[in-house]
Amino acid sequence: MGVEQRGAGRDHAAPPPTGPPSAPGALPLPGQVRRHSVRGQILDALRAALADGALAPGEVYSAPALGRRFGVSATPVREAMQRLAAEGSVEVVPNRGFRVAERDTAELAELAEVRELLEVPVLLRLARARPAPAWDDLRPLAERCTAAAALGERSAYVTHDRAFHRALLSLGGNRQLVLVAEDLYRRSQWPPAGAGPVRRADLVADAAEHTALLDALAARDLPAVATLARQHYTGAHG
Repeated sequence: MGVEQRGAGRDHAAPPPTGPPSAPGALPLPGQVRRHSVRGQILDALRAALADGALAPGEVYSAPALGRRFGVSATPVREAMQRLAAEGSVEVVPNRGFRVAERDTAELAELAEVRELLEVPVLLRLARARPAPAWDDLRPLAERCTAAAALGERSAYVTHDRAFHRALLSLGGNRQLVLVAEDLYRRSQWPPAGAGPVRRADLVADAAEHTALLDALAARDLPAVATLARQHYTGAHG
């Protein structure tokens, strides 16, 4: 699942949009940025644009051009993009800007395998230890994923999906594992080369897996927990 490739290597230096975020060519970035948290807000908005496919794999974007879209200088945009480069989401292109990284199916399969090795043992341990009613605390997070999926809102879905997985793994009490898992999650939310556009049906199916997983955890059905988790990690959304 993902966005159509639109010609690797082009530098998008378009003028700032004057219409609403839905205008052709506009990125889903905030219209106003509070100065006390510029870089953090831009980082969040860039991640949302990557998830939505508004920043396309293989294409090059300059910090000044993106800064004009934010209505800020290039400096905080460049700082945010450097953070994304450290996370492996973009690559630095000297004297041009940042190229959005491309993932192939082999790399996505490797990420899914690592997630499985790290996370499934935690889920199995939690299934044995936690009483059934305790899993109800996570159901509102799963419901937010379902609501975003039903609307086909990919960026909102990724935000809620990430929150669900973070809350789930946090129950294990290992903060370092949660941090590693979040990095793997971000790198997994990527369309492989040549993938088609995001489909609402895929989001809905992925969201349904959250509820099924919570049901299996509450029932202490260990084989189902392991199977559902593995299927979820190797699916289109993870």
